[in-house]
Amino acid sequence: MLTKCSQSSTRLLRLESTIARLERRSAQLEKINRQYWRARRVLFVAGTLVTLLALEIAGLRIGVLAAALFVFLFTVVAAFHNKVRDGMTKNSLMLAIKQVQVARIDLDWEHLPPVDHLPSNPDHPFETDIDLTGDRSLHRLLDTAATTEGSRRLRSWLMNNSPEAATIAERQLLVRELERLCGFRDKLHLYATMVSSQVTAQQLGPERVYKKDRWDSHTLVSWVEHVSPKDSLLPTVIVLSLLAIVNIALFVLGILNVVPNIWPITFLIYIGAMMFKQGRIVPAWGELQELEKALRRFGAVFKYLESRGCSGLPQLAKVCAPFLDSRKRPSAELRRIERIAAALGVRTNALLWLLVHAFVPWDFFFTFRLEQLKKEISHELPRWLDAWYELEALNSLANFAWLNPGYKFPEIVLRQKQFNARALGHPLIKPQQKVCNDFCLDDRRQMVILTGSNMAGKSTFLRTIGLNLRLAYAGAPVNADSLQLSLFRLFTCINVSDSVQDGLSYFYAEVKRLKLLLSAVEVSHELPMMFLIDEIFRGTNNLERHIGSRAFIRALSNQQNALGIIATHDLELTKLADEIPGIANFHFREDVSDGRMVFDYQLRPGPCPTTNALTIMRIEGLPVES
Repeated sequence: MLTKCSQSSTRLLRLESTIARLERRSAQLEKINRQYWRARRVLFVAGTLVTLLALEIAGLRIGVLAAALFVFLFTVVAAFHNKVRDGMTKNSLMLAIKQVQVARIDLDWEHLPPVDHLPSNPDHPFETDIDLTGDRSLHRLLDTAATTEGSRRLRSWLMNNSPEAATIAERQLLVRELERLCGFRDKLHLYATMVSSQVTAQQLGPERVYKKDRWDSHTLVSWVEHVSPKDSLLPTVIVLSLLAIVNIALFVLGILNVVPNIWPITFLIYIGAMMFKQGRIVPAWGELQELEKALRRFGAVFKYLESRGCSGLPQLAKVCAPFLDSRKRPSAELRRIERIAAALGVRTNALLWLLVHAFVPWDFFFTFRLEQLKKEISHELPRWLDAWYELEALNSLANFAWLNPGYKFPEIVLRQKQFNARALGHPLIKPQQKVCNDFCLDDRRQMVILTGSNMAGKSTFLRTIGLNLRLAYAGAPVNADSLQLSLFRLFTCINVSDSVQDGLSYFYAEVKRLKLLLSAVEVSHELPMMFLIDEIFRGTNNLERHIGSRAFIRALSNQQNALGIIATHDLELTKLADEIPGIANFHFREDVSDGRMVFDYQLRPGPCPTTNALTIMRIEGLPVES
């Protein structure tokens, strides 16, 4: 425990040192920025005065030369100033990234990026019970993705209830490689988050950077998947190009009086042909309206991935393979699309658009080029995006591993049912407040009846098991000194709630949930079920709760394909450990010191020897019969 705290402290010290360095650099860049602003103002004023003076004294030629010289100097200074401002933006963003990393270690939820509020599924086997998603959830703690799709891929890994040993092993190798590459992860996050033309250094900071909407690939994917017209634009481009050449030739020859002035006739034919086919190119312009921003973001990220390389990193090289293909580099292909999009952007200037199209069929040619390019990358883009989303999700896990050096990668055991943890802790509890426990479930101990007083830690321990299970199966390290586990499906019944809209009482909702669990256990499946149940049948009276609980526990104990924990206040249920093989009792306890409840949150064998309900009532001043 002390070792883990020491390791976390080392990470915090390293991050605080980096933050201090970035803050010093920020101050230096701000000072340089002010100097450049002053230099630009001085050049502008001096250039204006000198130019006017030169015109007055030395004449037009010297005045123009003086103006040209000052314009050149101003342009050079502005170019260097823009580099300084870009540096300020990157430095401010990196500072924000490091500050958020500190917030992740400290579990400072107020300074973490906001969560995407996707609706939770109440019928999911465990989502709503173990703080997997939501405002103070494992997903939010892990998620560093800048894209919606990368965030949702990470979420799907955490929620997947069919773990595969090969997939887990592969992800562990990737996370281990990425964990060491702090600079790579930080720069990838930097390029993915930065919107170069819309964010300035003064706007950046944790609130500005992380409270903006995530960007997604919907625009780009929709554009590629949009079905292009079957008829090719090539014949139209050829015909219009020939008409344009004929029209220009007749115009020139008419000016030279070589032929009569018949060019207006061919010009009208040319304009008429363009108007007739205008509907064919209108959709292309509509598709490109939102495309440029998406291209700029993807282009910056893809270019960095291409330049970084993966020498000596075999697992990462597999993921980044689509970006390292020398035959078709994604950034180069996206730049080609950007150039075509910029060319089609001529139509935003009506006068320029009319002037250009009077001579050449500009829109038709570049729409044809765009459709060609679209066909070329339609098979490549899904590969690029899939690799990028995979990398974002892996970066989230690697960042989590780096920030928590005391966490260990679990060992997957395939030959038996086993969950064997040493110093297992809750990843959503601050290190200073966390208590870790050893715990084991296996073929001999298939079920634990967990007893303890109110607030002693039973529900937290169930969530500790569930969250570490999800981390392990996602390929991340777990909050434990060691963890050997086999592959399980997970089903929980912890946070059951009633539903006014559906007319469900709490008890009936709990019964339905437990029935789902029993049905899932009884279904033949290659993976055993791990169940985590809190306060079984708490929604009914003591007698019926006890009878129902005994019957349900017996039914679960008869299933060879299940193991798990049932937390309860019903101390009578602990007697089942003497009646049914494979059931063991564990408990949490408390002490009363100076009129206050004191909990140590240590898991102990055997049934709980104490209760605290009457003590709590007495401490809070409620009447209690002696």
